[in-house]
Amino acid sequence: MSEATTLKGLVLAGGTGSRLRPLTYAMPKQLVPVANRPILWFALDSIVSAGVADIGIIISPETGEAIKQSLYAWLETQDDEVALTFIPQETPAGLAHAVKIAEPYLQQSPFLMYLGDNLIDADLKPWCDNFSSQSSISASILLKPVDNPSSFGVAVLDETGHVTRLVEKPKEPPSNLALVGVYLFRPNIFTAIQAIQPSPRGELEITDAIQHLITSGSTVRSEQQTSWWLDTGKKDDLLSANQTVLASLARKSMDLTPELDASNTVSGFVQLGENASLTNCTIIGPVAIGDGCHLSNVTLGPNVSLGASSTVIDSTLRDSVVLDGCTLKGVQLVNSLLGYRCTLTGPAQTLPPVSVSLAEQSVLHWGP
Repeated sequence: MSEATTLKGLVLAGGTGSRLRPLTYAMPKQLVPVANRPILWFALDSIVSAGVADIGIIISPETGEAIKQSLYAWLETQDDEVALTFIPQETPAGLAHAVKIAEPYLQQSPFLMYLGDNLIDADLKPWCDNFSSQSSISASILLKPVDNPSSFGVAVLDETGHVTRLVEKPKEPPSNLALVGVYLFRPNIFTAIQAIQPSPRGELEITDAIQHLITSGSTVRSEQQTSWWLDTGKKDDLLSANQTVLASLARKSMDLTPELDASNTVSGFVQLGENASLTNCTIIGPVAIGDGCHLSNVTLGPNVSLGASSTVIDSTLRDSVVLDGCTLKGVQLVNSLLGYRCTLTGPAQTLPPVSVSLAEQSVLHWGP
C-alpha cells in the first residue's frame, strides 16, 4: 500500500452518434435526455461523487460547442467547485487516441476515464480510492456480465481477479464479462498507446493498449458491476434507459405524488417541473414532466419523460421520451422518441400505437 494520489477525470464526449440518427443530426448523443436530464450529466455526477473534481472533456468539432454549453449549465447545479478542461479531438480515431491527445492535460496524474454516453448505477468512490492507494496497479477496468458478449470488448480473468486477456467484439467470446466503459489508468498507459498500431477499422483501441500493459508485465485489475449498466446508442436502448432511471428515481424518492387539482388522477412516482399545468389528466408513474408543460385530457405513463415547455392535448403517451418544446394533439405514442420542438397532430379518435424517432422541428400529421 502507498499513499493515495489525487485522480483526474477524463470524459469522452465526441463522436457522431450515428446509431441515434436522425435525432443526433440536431444534437450530440451525450445530450439526449433520460428522465429529463442529459445522459452526460449522469456521468459527471458519478465522477464528482467519486471525489474527482478536475475533469477533462474530449469534444469533437461538430458537437463541441453544444457539449460546452450543456456542461456550463451542469456546473450551475454543483455545490462544490469543479474544474472542466475541454480537449478537442479533430477526428474520431479511437478511445486510445482520445487518451493520447489528453496527455498534456493529464500529465503524470492517474485518472478515471468514463465514456460519456454510458449510464451506470454505481458508487465509484471505493473502487477509485482503492486504485489510488495501490501504485502497483497500472490499470483497473469495470466489468459487467452480459448476455451478448460478442457485442462488446470482453475480459478474461485469472483466479485472483487479474485481467489476463482482452478481446474486442469476439465472434466466440472467451467470457461474458463486458467492458462497461469506465477505466482507471496510471500514466504508463501513454507508453502502451505509443506501442500499439491502429486496428483494422483504423482506430487506436483502448483494449489493445490495456492488452499491451498486460503483455509487458503490468498489473491490470478489475471490478464487477453488480447493478445496472445501460448503453444508450440506439432508440430502444435509450427508451430502456429512461425506464430504468425513472424506476431508480422512484425507489429513491420520498415524495411520490405531487398535489394536483381534483380533475387529475395521479399514481406512482411523478417528477413535476415548475409551472407545469395539468387538467383532466391521468398520470401513471414513473414519469418526469418538465418545467412549463401544459397537459389537457391526457393519459401519461408509465415510463414517460416529457421535456420542458411541451403541450399535450387529447393524447395518450407511454414508454416514450419527448424532448423540449414539442406539441402533441390527438395522438397515441408508444415506444417513441421525439426530438426538440416536434409537432404531431392526429384525429380526435384513438390512434393505433406508433413508433417514431424524429429530429428537431419535425412535423407529422395523419388522419383526416
